[in-house]
Amino acid sequence: MRWGSLRTQLTILSFAVTLVAILAVLFYVTPQLQSSLRDQKMKALTETALVFTPQITRLVRSNGSDDEINNLVSSISDRTNARVTLLAVGDGTEGLQLSIFSDSYTDNRITDLRFEVADVAARTGRTALGEEPSREGELGQVAVPIRDAGTVSRVAVFSAPLADVRGNVALIRRQILTAGALGLLLALVVGFVVSRRIARRVRVLERGADQVASGDFTAVFPAGKDDELGQLAAALDDMQRQLAQLESARRRFIATASHELRTPIFSIGGFLELMEDEELDDETRRQFVATVREQVERLGKLATDLLDLSRLEAGSLELRREETDLGKLTRAVSAEFAPALDKHDSKLELRLGGDRIDAVCDPERVAQVLRILIDNALTHTPAGTAVVVSAARDNGSVRLAVSDDGPGISDAAAQRVFEPFFTSDDAQGSGLGLAIARELAERMDGSLEIDPGRGRTTFALELPA
Repeated sequence: MRWGSLRTQLTILSFAVTLVAILAVLFYVTPQLQSSLRDQKMKALTETALVFTPQITRLVRSNGSDDEINNLVSSISDRTNARVTLLAVGDGTEGLQLSIFSDSYTDNRITDLRFEVADVAARTGRTALGEEPSREGELGQVAVPIRDAGTVSRVAVFSAPLADVRGNVALIRRQILTAGALGLLLALVVGFVVSRRIARRVRVLERGADQVASGDFTAVFPAGKDDELGQLAAALDDMQRQLAQLESARRRFIATASHELRTPIFSIGGFLELMEDEELDDETRRQFVATVREQVERLGKLATDLLDLSRLEAGSLELRREETDLGKLTRAVSAEFAPALDKHDSKLELRLGGDRIDAVCDPERVAQVLRILIDNALTHTPAGTAVVVSAARDNGSVRLAVSDDGPGISDAAAQRVFEPFFTSDDAQGSGLGLAIARELAERMDGSLEIDPGRGRTTFALELPA
């Protein structure tokens, strides 16, 4: 058993908690219990004294004989299980003097008692409580003054041993120690068993985590019980699935990116070899140069898109938010596509909901999203297709939309259209534009959605106003 292991720590913790509980009972609860029992006994003795003293008082005031007083004192002692001592109060050279007048313990007098509580009661004229050591152990005493003709002439002292309180507490302490020893042993056994189970479950999770860390995404994290470790296992299992998906996406991304880069590079290499032919006429050479230029532009756009996507995924793309007139921005971006529209034999219609459509956003990134959407509409529709770009406020947000009257897109393709490198047709393009556009929209606390259909496709960007 390793001292630093979770099993050892839990076992020691269980033992320590039990030990602290036992010590707390011994050194905190037990003394309070003893004090409480002592107080209860003194309270009961006081009540007894106050109940029976009036009988002695009446007999004293009626000048009862010594035998009558002795018999009454003994009777009260028998009924209360307390020693009853009646002391006479007199004046001496040193002040008040107390002497035993009657004592219920006539056969076994305790001569070592000083009855200090009786002296206090005689001097103050009030009931006094106290404790006094004796050969029989600690005694609890209650002294009640008896007045005759306005002065204190007698003091009745009721005494009871307190040793039984200490004995009861000592018995309880021994029982606690015995139960504590059994409890400590049980705590060790239970702590060891429970901690062993927990440690075993933790080791299973640890082995699974090591598998995932080494690239093996077939690891299984059994949830077991519905407790904290079960929740951790479920979280690790969910993490494993997400990492597996990310790894799969990463491999697809690398494979697709390699393919996308390899195609134009091979194309350029092929045309360059053809252009080395000295018998190539000028017209064909110009066509080859134009084709190579197109492939170079395609490579440049692909490299730019890959860089933007990697920056977005790494979270290193900074946004500069500022008050922006989206109506003005939409007109400016749409004007950039005049040559492309002319080449595509298409018309672009602007529909702006007001002179100013203000929003706090990054104007450069919003313009980038609009360029992607308009370029996507021209790339994936036949020549002559009309394109509509709109901007308006909508329920506390700003909505920018690009619609085209093309052939539309299938529902299956619409569900994947925002995936990197996905294209729904054989048109030229890297398939990264819409993935970048959606990522930008989400980074700006907005959303980018598609409304597919036959005869019309709409991409809508919503941003907080």
